[in-house]
Parts: sequence; C-alpha cells; structure tokens
Amino acid sequence: MAVKLAVIYYSATGTTYQLARGVEEGAGQAGAEVRLRKVQELAPEEAVSSNQGWAAHRLETQNVEEATLDDLVWADAIIFGTPTRYGLPTAQLKQFIDRTGPLWVKGQLVNKIVSSFTSTSTPHGGQETTIVALNNTFYHWGAIIVSPGYADPIQFQAGNPYGVSFTSNNGQIKPDDVAMAAAKFQGKRMVAVTAQFLAGQKL
Repeated sequence: MAVKLAVIYYSATGTTYQLARGVEEGAGQAGAEVRLRKVQELAPEEAVSSNQGWAAHRLETQNVEEATLDDLVWADAIIFGTPTRYGLPTAQLKQFIDRTGPLWVKGQLVNKIVSSFTSTSTPHGGQETTIVALNNTFYHWGAIIVSPGYADPIQFQAGNPYGVSFTSNNGQIKPDDVAMAAAKFQGKRMVAVTAQFLAGQKL
C-alpha cells in the first residue's frame, strides 16, 4: 500500500507554501498518497488585507483544505512547514499543534514518521532553531524524526541537513531551483524511510 503523507503548513506570503508544494511533488513522485493542508489563519483581517502579498496569497490558496486532527491520524508520515517567528514556529502552526493533546494522550502519534521545513526573511533568521523547536513536539509524541541530512547531492547545494529552508527577503524572492529540488528530495526521503518502517513492522 502507498505511504500516506500529510504535508501541513502555514504560509503568509507564499514562500513556505511553494516549499510545501515541492515536498508534495517529491512525495507523489515516490508513490505516496499526499494530503496538502494549510492551518487556520489567526491574524486579524485588517493585518492580512493591509499586506498585498499576504492578501494575494490567501486568495491563491483559498481552495487548499485546512488541516484537521483526522489528517494526523490518517497519515503514516507528517511534514510540518512554517516560516520562522523569532526563531520559532508561527502561532498559526503552534495553535494547530496545541490541539493534538487528545491524540497524544491516546498514543495515536507514536511512531509517526515526522520532519519539517521552514523559511525566513534573512539568512540567519532562525531556520535551524525553528526546525529544532518543532522537534521538541515530536519527542513528546514519541514520533520518529527523519531529516534530509546530506543523503543526496542536492543537500550539499541547499546546505541545511535539518530540513529544507529558504531565505525570501520578506517574501520578495521565490524559492529557487535548488530549494525546490531539496524540497522534493525531502518528500521522497520521507516516503522511502516510511515505507521501510512500515515494511519492518510486518516482519
């Protein structure tokens, strides 16, 4: 059976969304069944509408379904994507994570294969710390973290073994070919490792 992968992200102006689509594409090429889901927007309407890029991206992704806890239960593997906020995940993604308590207490997130990716405005804006902060949640879940590492030549170009990341200059620069290739690789690696894990459970 195909690996079931949930790609769950938050994106304001579209950078993290583009990376999420890259992960989705790579996972699909590897044979996975993929659910691409955005988390609920928490910012007030006046904040979104006052930023042209933010408002345009909301319109662009209006048909992307919002993530639910059922998506986590369904998935064999989960990848979270978020821009950084002061070196941490966004409030929007954190709010979704904070709702997972009912699954956690029942052990429904144990042994999920997990990973994450991020974007920042500046080169040292918290890419690694944001991913590591998400890992803290995964430890509590009892999930299994899979990083891209340097398991493919593209990683030596992309340069982030924690998870794909990109510097957008406040959303002015779209993810380049290297970042998108790294996103696709992360999706493919998640599928490959998850498939091996699921096969091992059947032995």
